[in-house]
Amino acid sequence: MSLKNIRLDVMRYLEKDIDTLIEKYLVPVDTIWQPTDFLPNSESDTFFDEVKEIRELSKDLPYDFWVVLVGDMITEEALPTYESWLMDVEGVDQIERNGWSKWVRQWTAEENRHGDVLNKYLYLSGRVNMKEIEKTTHHLISDGFDIGTDRDPYKNFVYTSFQELATYISHNRVAKMAKARGNKQLAKMCKIIAGDEMRHHLAYSDFVDRIFKEDPNQMMMAFHSMMKAKITMPAHFLRESGDKISSAFEEFSNTAQRIGVYTSTDYIDILDKLLLKWDIGNMGGLNPEAEKARDYLMKLPSRMTRIADRMTIPENSYQFKWVEPAKL
Repeated sequence: MSLKNIRLDVMRYLEKDIDTLIEKYLVPVDTIWQPTDFLPNSESDTFFDEVKEIRELSKDLPYDFWVVLVGDMITEEALPTYESWLMDVEGVDQIERNGWSKWVRQWTAEENRHGDVLNKYLYLSGRVNMKEIEKTTHHLISDGFDIGTDRDPYKNFVYTSFQELATYISHNRVAKMAKARGNKQLAKMCKIIAGDEMRHHLAYSDFVDRIFKEDPNQMMMAFHSMMKAKITMPAHFLRESGDKISSAFEEFSNTAQRIGVYTSTDYIDILDKLLLKWDIGNMGGLNPEAEKARDYLMKLPSRMTRIADRMTIPENSYQFKWVEPAKL
């Protein structure tokens, strides 16, 4: 039997539990929070007073903070690309509307709220150039991306396990910074987004755990392949208006690292957590190729730490078009 057919058989086998997994990891529409829970009520007589408060509190947040918040929002707004990518994964049949496509749709619906609430908040804040942000978002969606997973569900679930935890870290750190600056409403907003990301991380890492039990050799090879190539963040493909080849992601990454929102150490910590979560070090019964892949993965965090220790981050802020120079 081909590797592709084995993967499809495993996906079909796991699909029988999809309703239970949806109930465990996703929240019903009538129960989950919505963007309007954290934004001024446009039907209220106090709407303009609430907007004024947002704008006043926004003045106390520094330039680098806004760059990171904008980058996080744009990443969330590129959701159409992520959904179309996952819908094309082997075993996810959007035509027959099987269990996996049901998961992707409901996961997408939850994720959709993140970009919505952050977009509206940024618009009301008065601190950013929304037209330039919209152009970058437009580019990110229309350009598309290749995250190196092909249509392989194993690789895709490694990617989402990693990426959801990375976004949890970023949103949670932004929440703490906003709270420290006295912006409690923005802090609550980012913290609750982080909570969603953690739930989604737990779900995708659970999927991988279940695959390891059914097809440990090929799941190990997929994990090895993704980490050897390095996880490509969705924001890697950011570009500003007028730029065909952009340094926007590098500068965004430098900014996030400089203020401690997401660092190279966080990347290594996530890998450590996944190695522990899936008990990679104690996994037996592997073929020689998978054993070699496991050994590589177990040594990878220390290798990456040595590299991270030699990294230097520019001290000066890059001038993004997203935030006006006059607002520095």
